[in-house]
Amino acid sequence: MSQAVLKPELTAENPSTGIDDESRRKIAEALSAVLTDTYYLVIKTHIYHWNVVGPLFHAVHEMTEEQYQNLFEAADEIAERIRALGHKAPIADSAGPGEAVVSTAASAKSAHDMIADLIADHEAAIRKMREAAEMAEEHRDLVTHDMLTARLTYHEQVVWMLRALATE
Repeated sequence: MSQAVLKPELTAENPSTGIDDESRRKIAEALSAVLTDTYYLVIKTHIYHWNVVGPLFHAVHEMTEEQYQNLFEAADEIAERIRALGHKAPIADSAGPGEAVVSTAASAKSAHDMIADLIADHEAAIRKMREAAEMAEEHRDLVTHDMLTARLTYHEQVVWMLRALATE
């Protein structure tokens, strides 16, 4: 049985919102890379949620549930922003030139390893989002800049909370 890949055909879109075509393309590419990392974080966080064991079980289990739910909602918001810019949301591994900085390889064995892995991924995602937010601001895309600023705030808080949880 062959698998069909969803490849929606869209009509040409050219929103006239004060952001030129080239800027919208660049911003959409940057957002596509952020979206890929966000989805990878959803997956990894959910895997750790299911598999955490040990004395930190309850705290990590509860925290990761809140996080993967937030990340899933954020992915939808990011994809919808890409669409509002007149571009397709990325399909599978077609996120564009921005390489994913988050890996779905969830191989940590202990709760502390899981926390350390999530901290590293959130920090990498923060760095990429910061670059995308700065680019959006340079191209006068205040909506994308504001959305990414809110996401940065969330991810920095997650890093702080994960670090606090892992401190002995």
